[in-house]
Amino acid sequence: MEDARFILVTIENPEQLNFILGQTHFIKSVEDLYEAMAQGAPGGRFGLAFCEASGPCKIRSDGNDDALRALAVKNAAAIGAGHSFLIFMKDSFPVTILNAVKSVPEVCTIFCASANPTKVVVAESNFGKEQGRGILGVVDGFSPKGVETKEEAVSRHSFLRDIGYKR
Repeated sequence: MEDARFILVTIENPEQLNFILGQTHFIKSVEDLYEAMAQGAPGGRFGLAFCEASGPCKIRSDGNDDALRALAVKNAAAIGAGHSFLIFMKDSFPVTILNAVKSVPEVCTIFCASANPTKVVVAESNFGKEQGRGILGVVDGFSPKGVETKEEAVSRHSFLRDIGYKR
């Protein structure tokens, strides 16, 4: 039986920016994710990082905002899971870009798209000596504090229409 441990890695996100955390499978992902972001959110700023899982095993990055790119690289390094990627964004939202990101041919999984406090559940094989790390899931935000009332449902419906997400 192999030795392994499970750890929680906190996403460092001091400005509560929106981000997408996912898994992809090829070095080409960096350029394809860049293109998806640039085309899907033309006025948005973003930085992305990708953890290569073979060969030189580098953290590859790109983006149109150096601070967001550095934040993505810092969090990717903390997670350290092969083939994982992070995209931090400003002036755009996951709801408007998520389908474009999911349609990148190399993207396998989206673990979360959030601005909430988030922890990533990571498994580390042989304590990182033999193989590496993988993402098992995320803890996104907080637990429910009750069931929505009729009045709260009406408020939710109005809010979505007021901001243009529903008609």
